[in-house]
Order: sequence, then structure tokens, then C-alpha cells
Amino acid sequence: MYDMKRVLVDQGSGVEIMYPDLYNGLNLKFENLIAYDSPLVSFDGKVVILKDQIRLPVQAGSEVVEVDFIMVDAYSHYTAIVTIAWLHALGAVSSTLHLMVKYSSEDQVKELIGSQSMAKQCLVVAIMHQPEAKPLAYTERGS
Repeated sequence: MYDMKRVLVDQGSGVEIMYPDLYNGLNLKFENLIAYDSPLVSFDGKVVILKDQIRLPVQAGSEVVEVDFIMVDAYSHYTAIVTIAWLHALGAVSSTLHLMVKYSSEDQVKELIGSQSMAKQCLVVAIMHQPEAKPLAYTERGS
């Protein structure tokens, strides 16, 4: 059992992502990975060629959902990104405003609550880690 922290719930992403911190924290071995060769467009618009994926059980309260994570060997302050596929498998609804995921389990509504301070910290680190933007070349009209 490993308690995942710094997980981004991104309803706009197409695949669940696992970063090296989580991979290492789970003590996974290379032989646990399955080849994956489809490209992915990162947040900064770059195409990343992915090589490996792994199917892992993810537990939320008493509910367990199998998730196919794509291993991305890149820097991220997050340990993982889960998508709408995970939310649907769990039967959950998320609110980015409230940093909360709600789902039904054992005839009750359960909640996963995020940390506002951790979300701010992740945002600051993501902004600070951005590569320098290149200035756009403008052409004047009428010239």
C-alpha cells in the first residue's frame, strides 16, 4: 500500500500519467512495465514519445479501480495525473473549485479532499520550472 500525494485530477487529459517519484516510491521493477509506443503532447506543446505503461490497482476508500498508467520520465511536482477515465471507473464527480472528488461507496457518499496549500505549491513549482518563452516574431502591417 502506498499513499499517493500530489495527484492532479485532470478531466482534459487523455491518459493517466505516472512520474518517476511514484514509480520509485512503489518500488516497481522494469519487468513490471509493458511497452507503449503512442506519442503524447505535453502541457507545453512538445511531443513526448512514451515507452512504458503499467496497470495498477488504485484504492479510494474501500473502492479499488484498475488504472493503466503511462510512465513519463520527466520532471513534475505531481506524482501522477488521473483523468476522467478514472473518475468514471470510480463513479466519481470532481470539483476543481473545491479540490474534492465525491463518489458513492457502501450506500454512502465518500469524499477525497485535496490540499489548497499543496495545490498552490504545485502551481508555483510548475511556473518556476517552465522553460523560457521565446519572443514571437511580429510583422508590421503595411510594410
